[in-house]
Amino acid sequence: MKVVLQRVREASLRISGVEHAAIGPGLVVLAGFAPTDESAVLARMAERLLGYRVFEDEAGKMNRSVCDIQGQILVVPNFTLYADTRSGRRPSFSRAAPPAQAAPLFKEFATLLQSGPVPVQCGVFGADMQVSLCNDGPVTLIIEE
Repeated sequence: MKVVLQRVREASLRISGVEHAAIGPGLVVLAGFAPTDESAVLARMAERLLGYRVFEDEAGKMNRSVCDIQGQILVVPNFTLYADTRSGRRPSFSRAAPPAQAAPLFKEFATLLQSGPVPVQCGVFGADMQVSLCNDGPVTLIIEE
């Protein structure tokens, strides 16, 4: 599993021109899945994201989690995180889990995050989504399990 975590002041997600989800301060999580991913991997990643300290404390140090600041999370499925760009001019997605496998993995991952202490909104697997965000910092991390 691979995620891109972005600390945001706000974010929204539109599908077919209609707002589907919106959050205030918190995290945007783009989530990609590999064919080898299983429930234990998803649980570890969800736990890591909920506790990852990327928000500043009173001293200006990144010492607070999304839970600590009572923030929100927008989780978005993104198979392109597993693009192979080593050769040519067109990415290959053979390293990504196929949709029939990745869709239930995304649903399970979103459910794990939603069982945490902060509000979580989700994109829609397989949809053409437009994500708007105000990256705070900017703070953007790539995390792999």
